[in-house]
Amino acid sequence: MTVPTDNRVRITVWSDYVCPFCYLQEPVLERIRAEYGERVEVERRAFELRPDPLPTLDPQGEYLRTTWDRAVYPMARQRGMTLRLPPVQPRSRNALEAAEFARDQGRFDEMHNALFRAFFEEGRDLNELDVLLDAGMSVGLDREQLRAALEEGRYTEKVLADERLAYELGVQAVPTMLVGRASDPLEAAEALSGAQPYEYVRAAVERALQGNRREKLRGTTFLPQLPTL
Repeated sequence: MTVPTDNRVRITVWSDYVCPFCYLQEPVLERIRAEYGERVEVERRAFELRPDPLPTLDPQGEYLRTTWDRAVYPMARQRGMTLRLPPVQPRSRNALEAAEFARDQGRFDEMHNALFRAFFEEGRDLNELDVLLDAGMSVGLDREQLRAALEEGRYTEKVLADERLAYELGVQAVPTMLVGRASDPLEAAEALSGAQPYEYVRAAVERALQGNRREKLRGTTFLPQLPTL
């Protein structure tokens, strides 16, 4: 039986495939989904950290190395994940569009995970077409159909629409999660910014199920604030 929207929680997540904290949040979200089943829906939306013409980060620079040493590697060990600092810092628009193609093919979750693994475990450049096509093939997508979708920019507007909505709601960093009842507007959701521990996300889900909210999105700061990019 499908759970009515009044009794279901929606977690809307803005993330980017070049953000390590977005990848580090995945085990928490999967645990929540496993625990709550149909009572929790995870809705994923795109957010480019550094769209053109903003400069990308220097993969050998002090900022990234310090961030990884102080935050990424310790959190990865804590969550039982293996990440390594990628040798490149690519644009992510094409990867986000590839994920949207996969969504239309019913393979979003698989592609979502494949893109994270390709970048943070294999160190592959997500701005290279062949890397995206390889990821797609690995999860059962048609290589040439994916190529055509990317070359034609078929999903560009979908990615841009997600980003416009993020800006309208005040989302400024990733990962950002809006946790609220599925029947309520996103503006009414509680905002969690950063790679949150399971206990914090679960508490937000419980508040939403009970109709309570600790923090609205508009006119407030995100609490609690944990690592983001």
